[in-house]
Amino acid sequence: MVSFRQAFRPQPSADAPQRPFKVIVPVSGGEADRRLLEIVERLAQKQNATITIIYVVEVAQSMPLDAELPVEVERGERVLRDAERIASRCVDGRRGSIRTELLQARSAGAAIVDEAIDRGADTILMSASLRRKHGRVTVGETVDYVLKNAPCEVIVIRQPMPEWLTDHMESA
Repeated sequence: MVSFRQAFRPQPSADAPQRPFKVIVPVSGGEADRRLLEIVERLAQKQNATITIIYVVEVAQSMPLDAELPVEVERGERVLRDAERIASRCVDGRRGSIRTELLQARSAGAAIVDEAIDRGADTILMSASLRRKHGRVTVGETVDYVLKNAPCEVIVIRQPMPEWLTDHMESA
């Protein structure tokens, strides 16, 4: 298995074919997606990489898992198109390939981990932002689930500290 750190190191021999470094990149359509794709670009410049960009439509427990959710699916397709366009500029003409997957699941975290297992991923590259839940600061259920259950490396890019938290820290 190739670690993320090894992916950025020069390869020993250009003649020897090497298994692609498999990366899962969950996207949400937010500002953090662009930062994730910048990191994917750096990775693709250094190593033969297979990048799978995924968007998960979470389905409420009260609905069947295969429920038709046209608004959410259209948003997911749009987010994936934009991410694929950005990522394809990164690996265009270089060693690597890009796939996109739109998934429907009860839990985004479980869907991300399942995708990593199914694809034999070497790493999951995802973003997190701090939020408040039940009076505590958290990165959210999805990131927490992936960190606890992923079979591979998980690299989390935390977004800048939100103002509500920095204001709270200054007053403490």
